[in-house]
Amino acid sequence: MSKLEKLIQKLLRDPPELSYDEVYYILTNFGFQEISNQGSHHTFRSENKLKITIPKKGGQTVKRTYLKQIVKLLELE
Repeated sequence: MSKLEKLIQKLLRDPPELSYDEVYYILTNFGFQEISNQGSHHTFRSENKLKITIPKKGGQTVKRTYLKQIVKLLELE
C-alpha cells in the first residue's frame, strides 16, 4: 500500500486527523498547486480551477471541517 493510499484511508476515518504536511501531500498528488500563502492560510487550485484554502497552525492537525471539504472536493465519498 502506497503512502498516498494510507493517507487517503486516514482521511476517510472517523474522526479524521491529518497534519498540514499530510494534507499538502494528498492535494499535490491529486494535481493541486499552492497558489497563495498569506500568513497561516494556504490556497490550492487544481487544473479544473477548483480552490480550497487550508490554515496551517504550528504543529496542529487540520480541522475536521477542512478535511471534509477535501473529501468532497476530491470526490472520495
